[in-house]
Amino acid sequence: MIRFLFVLPFLATLLGAETPVIPTMNFELSAPNTPQQLVSSLNVLVILTLLVLAPSLVLVMTTFTRFVIVFGFLRQALGPQQVPPTQLLVMLAMILTFFVMEPIGTQAYKEGIKPYIEEQIGYEEAFEKATLPFKNFMIRNTREKDLALFFRIRNMQNPQTVADVPLSVIIPAFVISELKTAFEIGFLIFLPFLVIDMVVASILMSMGMMMLPPVMISLPFKILIFVLIDGWNLLIGNLIASIK
Repeated sequence: MIRFLFVLPFLATLLGAETPVIPTMNFELSAPNTPQQLVSSLNVLVILTLLVLAPSLVLVMTTFTRFVIVFGFLRQALGPQQVPPTQLLVMLAMILTFFVMEPIGTQAYKEGIKPYIEEQIGYEEAFEKATLPFKNFMIRNTREKDLALFFRIRNMQNPQTVADVPLSVIIPAFVISELKTAFEIGFLIFLPFLVIDMVVASILMSMGMMMLPPVMISLPFKILIFVLIDGWNLLIGNLIASIK
């Protein structure tokens, strides 16, 4: 492709045409001359930073952590290591996360981002209004004990309103609360399948078939029971119901 660009002026000369003008791109960086240019540059920098941090924000400010950990426990409890595939479980967790967080994202857009785009409010006010719905959601699903832990570590006074809780405090508190909730749900999922494994192992030992792996016998029964009770519908319905 680069060689072809260099040959273009030569071919145009042979054909008697004018030499084509090849556009150039300027990548020079210059200092801003006015405060408006500085603000525009900072806005671009903030937007690029948010795009880079978007996957991390999905992990720590939404229900994705709860969903993906519970699905991992479910696959481990059933027995097959690669079914359902990890990519499918992660995608299902992402879809459910979008389903749950869509009203909150819409509220943040209408109250913070849209007025800022229409130049009705300033950047700081837009940021506060856009993050407030996410703060409300995270606080509803965060234990007071976890929230108090990080306030105590920072030596901060107890907040009076949700707006007084900084993101640097609510995000880690929300994450460890989600981890605890996910492990509790995972234990409840694991327990009945563990009972099936123990029953099958006891039957095999009583029959003298100690060399036969119990997982080979219990796996079909666990899958059958999970299908008969419509496990996916039951699990996802209760997962979403557990979100406040």
